[in-house]
Amino acid sequence: MAQILIVEDEAGISSFVTKGLRAAGHLPTAVATGRDALAHAHTDGYDLVILDIGLPDMDGFEVLRRMRGQGSTVPVIILTARSSVDDTVAGLDGGADDYMAKPFRFEELLARVRLRLRTEPSTVETTVLAHGDLSLDLRSRRVTVEGKEVDLSAREFSLLETFMTHPGQVLSREQLLSRVWGYDFDPGSNVVDVYVRYLRRKIGAAHVETVRGMGYRLVDVTR
Repeated sequence: MAQILIVEDEAGISSFVTKGLRAAGHLPTAVATGRDALAHAHTDGYDLVILDIGLPDMDGFEVLRRMRGQGSTVPVIILTARSSVDDTVAGLDGGADDYMAKPFRFEELLARVRLRLRTEPSTVETTVLAHGDLSLDLRSRRVTVEGKEVDLSAREFSLLETFMTHPGQVLSREQLLSRVWGYDFDPGSNVVDVYVRYLRRKIGAAHVETVRGMGYRLVDVTR
């Protein structure tokens, strides 16, 4: 569990990231201005900062410069709509630890958060997820069912990864949309149902159970 400061003036994105981090077991705090970011970062002992660049009162690069000037060594992930090489270089040269362009998938952001929160050099990140007869290798992007490899598209892989990081948990369509397709989605879309159908064809229909009126969950069919 980590205390994470989110500096983002777009309310929808701020809420999306806050809810996702809280669901992942962290303690997020959201602010919308550079001035508030500096006040919090200076006094509240955060473990990580997620920093937008286009803030209403000052440029996020300036916030980062002042943080580092005050001696702050807290990891900073820049999250911004600016994705040019110049902006990326400016952010990293200014003291950022990572840089993500919008739009983004929450699972990718969470992976980067986990990476930056590591404190022990010897920490070994889990790269293989297993559930029953399913195995998913995050590094090689290989998926096997009963020891046999199956070929998934990038979106199908992300959907299965989401299920396998929440085994047995009922995930609503809205949760799956936000985690797999990102914050900028149409809540009325049937894309989740379509991709669940694709996934079932490849890994076996019994692995993904429909919970009527609630969503879907991954089940262990070997029990």
